[in-house]
Amino acid sequence: MEPEDTRKPHILSRIATGLIALHRGTYMVLHDALVNLPALRIGPVRQVLYKQIYFTGIKALPAIALLGALVGIIIITQVTDIVGFKPVLVGKILMWTVVRELGPLFAAIIVIARSGTAIASELASMTITGETRYLEAMGIGTARYMVAPRVAGVTVSVFVLAFVFQLAAVAGGVIPVSLYADVPFISSVLNIFAALSIMEIGVSLIKSAAFGLVISVISCYNGLKVFSSITQVPQATTSAVMQSLSLVFTMDGIISMLYFI
Repeated sequence: MEPEDTRKPHILSRIATGLIALHRGTYMVLHDALVNLPALRIGPVRQVLYKQIYFTGIKALPAIALLGALVGIIIITQVTDIVGFKPVLVGKILMWTVVRELGPLFAAIIVIARSGTAIASELASMTITGETRYLEAMGIGTARYMVAPRVAGVTVSVFVLAFVFQLAAVAGGVIPVSLYADVPFISSVLNIFAALSIMEIGVSLIKSAAFGLVISVISCYNGLKVFSSITQVPQATTSAVMQSLSLVFTMDGIISMLYFI
């Protein structure tokens, strides 16, 4: 058994090596995806993009809308229970929590759970079974056919899902108030949107696009870095989820600090 003081440098060295490999690998995947974006004009590549948007975005709409409505109801219930019903204050709190934080964040978490795992496991399986080598042998670049449409599709989907979550949360907060507090629906909506600024909208859009880009790049990277063992598929999936969550929450904190502090 190694002494504790000799084990710590090894652990730190492995962590540093892993972070360097992650940074280098994700940078290469992002570079390849951006360089090959013009390939989306090609029919087969465009079909992969459409399938990715359908799976990541359209099929997730019911879940994201329901979750957004429930979150809106919970926020309104808790706020009114604490401060009473003050339309302007309630509207500001709802917009601050939903637009600034929860919209992009919840959309990213759902996409990580559904599409991040699917992309990582799919690409890992294709790599292990040799499909990527067959594509390269036929002159079809992996980055062009497998990475670029997935990165574009996931980024667009997170962007749209965050917007849908925000609308559903506002509706979930406004409708109960309108029904039970005898406040006109239009008046409640105007009070809520009066608390919204251009900066908050811009930050929400930046977060959504950044989260989608991070999730897609990390998922593709982990799927393509496997070697030859089928046991690496669940490992790649787990790594994609944990790395995506870590970076999404880190970026969320950094962006919020830069713009709102």
